[in-house]
Amino acid sequence: MTLKRRIAISIAVAFSILFGLAAFIIFFSFASFRKEEFEQRLEEKALTTAKLLVEVKEVDNQVLKVIDRNTINKLYNEKTLVFDQNFKLIYSSIDDATITWNINDLRRLKKEKTFFRSEKEKEVFGVYYDFEKTDYYVLVSAEDKYGKTKLEFLLFTLAITFVAGVGLVWVSTYFFIKRLLKPLDVFQQQITKISANQLDIQLQETKHNDEINLLTKAFNIMLARIESAFQSQREFTANASHEIRTPLSRITFKVQNLLLNPEHSPETVSSLKSINDYVHQLSDLVNSLLLLSKINKEDAQKRFEKVRIDEVIFSANEKVKKFNPQFDLNFEIIDNPEIELSMEVLGVKSLLEIVFNNLFKNACLYSSRPAAHILIEQNATHQLTIIVSNEGETLNKTDQEKLFQPFMRGQNSNQINGSGLGLRLSRRILDYHSASINYRSTQPNLNQFVIIFSN
Repeated sequence: MTLKRRIAISIAVAFSILFGLAAFIIFFSFASFRKEEFEQRLEEKALTTAKLLVEVKEVDNQVLKVIDRNTINKLYNEKTLVFDQNFKLIYSSIDDATITWNINDLRRLKKEKTFFRSEKEKEVFGVYYDFEKTDYYVLVSAEDKYGKTKLEFLLFTLAITFVAGVGLVWVSTYFFIKRLLKPLDVFQQQITKISANQLDIQLQETKHNDEINLLTKAFNIMLARIESAFQSQREFTANASHEIRTPLSRITFKVQNLLLNPEHSPETVSSLKSINDYVHQLSDLVNSLLLLSKINKEDAQKRFEKVRIDEVIFSANEKVKKFNPQFDLNFEIIDNPEIELSMEVLGVKSLLEIVFNNLFKNACLYSSRPAAHILIEQNATHQLTIIVSNEGETLNKTDQEKLFQPFMRGQNSNQINGSGLGLRLSRRILDYHSASINYRSTQPNLNQFVIIFSN
């Protein structure tokens, strides 16, 4: 989950919880207020009825019923009962409603003076009334139709407001956070485009003194330091390679001149040939290091042109035969009638020749016989696959994992001269050509390198 989504969800969840809590508090407060208000109305009704019935001599049961029927603030579905000190019913309103009561309710009134309870949709209020040392008990039951209607309306309003508010906050928060963190997206896009050969690029800074701009400044400083380190490394490798090539060339020239002298003994000639081989090996190592330091992906891609891969392979074969005339190359193409085979790839011919030259040299050095087999095929997605096979001791799992690392040599390289840079250089060249190379062994004593070009 991205940072924008985490921030947006966190803010939206926090707001939803707070909004829901506020809505609950409002609803609960209004429900308590409605209950207390209705209790007061029932209490007023009970006391008014008791006073009119007990204290006003001119009012009897019939008159009191008329008053109840014509009262302005008449309660909905109301029922009023008045009992004397002997728990005898002395007054009952004319309503058809009923009150569920028993003697214990009246005894409770004498002890507690008042009580209030809810019975399904009705609410009952009881009060103890003392007049001229005579006890009276009044029970009033009614339904707060209007109060509950207002409570339901409030609940509906809060629910709609909560859903609409939460939905609006979730949507607006995401877009607000997305807009707020847009500079971070721009920063990410800029650093993604930076390659190892573009470390001199500086990201655009803003005038805002926010965290993203501070991060941009810090990243620019880091790029400058990395560029300086890379440049120093390239310069050292290139300078060291150039300095070493000069004495190596002189040594090679002198050894070859000495080999032309027929007066040397066979032992001397053998030693001179060994020295010459060592010098060539060291020269190859220096040339590989120099090429690794010079290869630039962007510069190489500028030189890309259509190259026939079969011509590259045959050219590399000719160069290897100069090194080892006994080298034998078998060439095979798998023809698919449904696919028109294209041997052309975009690349630099000289660099691709180095790849196959290294593979063919390894086939000479590490095979049971100096030979290699080339198999070319193309699939429906126009991927050109080239399999270079040779017979010989295969690599174990550990050596396979480290095969393309610099200066890596497997257990099968004992007593064989080499630098351990050929495959590393080949993979780097193929990476620049958007191609891949991998090693596999499908059967004993069979080494295969699979190269795939994605056209």
